[in-house]
Amino acid sequence: VQLQASGGGLVQAGDSLRLSCAASGGTFSNYYMGWFRQTPGKERVFVAAIDSSGGTRYYADSVKGRFTISRDNAKNTVTLQMNSLKPEDTALYYCACSNRYSRPSRRSDGYDYWGQGTQVTVSS
Repeated sequence: VQLQASGGGLVQAGDSLRLSCAASGGTFSNYYMGWFRQTPGKERVFVAAIDSSGGTRYYADSVKGRFTISRDNAKNTVTLQMNSLKPEDTALYYCACSNRYSRPSRRSDGYDYWGQGTQVTVSS
């Protein structure tokens, strides 16, 4: 499975961004999807995840109420709508997928395939 993330950019605090992740090379609807983010010198941390059907979603407490994860199995894409962005949201954002477990994982080691990352920078 190949994943291609896009949509990052430089925005001001309070603005919105929409990240997209396009999948190819596998049966997209078989995989749960996740978004993680990473800042220099720190570990990759969980942001949001969605199950294969789109019926179950998980969020990190830091983004709950501001970010929304969704998927379109017909288009093989997953999106992360990010509203009310804060400077602390600045990071390299990665999409990932797996079908290892019955539920989406909140751990990075619960994913087998990763995109290349897209940079999000939020200025104050």
